[in-house]
Amino acid sequence: MEITKTNSTVLAQFIALLVIAFLAPFIGNQFITGTIVNATLILSFFLLGYRSAILLCFLPSVISLSLGFMPMAIMLPFIMLGNIILVSSFKLIKNYYLALFSGGILKALLLFLTASIFINNPIVLSMMSWPQLLTAISGGLLAYLIKKKLDF
Repeated sequence: MEITKTNSTVLAQFIALLVIAFLAPFIGNQFITGTIVNATLILSFFLLGYRSAILLCFLPSVISLSLGFMPMAIMLPFIMLGNIILVSSFKLIKNYYLALFSGGILKALLLFLTASIFINNPIVLSMMSWPQLLTAISGGLLAYLIKKKLDF
């Protein structure tokens, strides 16, 4: 494969978004971290396309687990699936806000319901409830502002 300016730009954008998603858990605050990670996932969809965004849906969770930031490993596949649901909503629904709110609600519901089934820890259960919706929506709003500012 020939390396072109376009390929280099896409790779650089992917790596930049991955680094942001990687560094976000070091902030140590669920609301800030979740907002940043959700914003990177949504931005990756609009910048790089669906396939790259789906790949990024897996990486922040794996990184968080390996660094010890994720309290329950059993939630890993569900968090990944929730991220995929959020990104996929933008592929399926063309209205930005409708995609954001429906994807955010579905992601939050998935995480709350699976946490309710698999986890008997009130702190983790509360982390997998309304904060997931809040960080999805705030991440989507942040992504929208960045998208508008950079005009893409």
